[in-house]
Amino acid sequence: MVRLFEGTPFDRPPRCDACGELEEECVCPPPVKQWLAPEKQTATVRVEKRKAGRTVTVVDGLDADESDLPMLLKTLKDICGAGGSLQENRIEVQGNHPTAIVEHLQWMGYRTR
Repeated sequence: MVRLFEGTPFDRPPRCDACGELEEECVCPPPVKQWLAPEKQTATVRVEKRKAGRTVTVVDGLDADESDLPMLLKTLKDICGAGGSLQENRIEVQGNHPTAIVEHLQWMGYRTR
């Protein structure tokens, strides 16, 4: 009896590109994620008013798949000394901090608006 895909690449079990072992038996670490360079991204920084007179500085326009947004959020919160969160692929830092955020993003290499 002949199998449908016998002798084709679909007949063979997948192997690791790095070590050549079967993928089930491979112990190689996962590949390191390569982020898009900051120089190729443009961040939009704006201040929004929320209910009860609260202000939030929003960093928008960065692709979540191409940027390490959680790391960037932590860095911006540390720079501003404020809280913040990641909402729908945009960074929100509590308070009115546009100049500090723009200066730090430009220092990191991001283009800003």
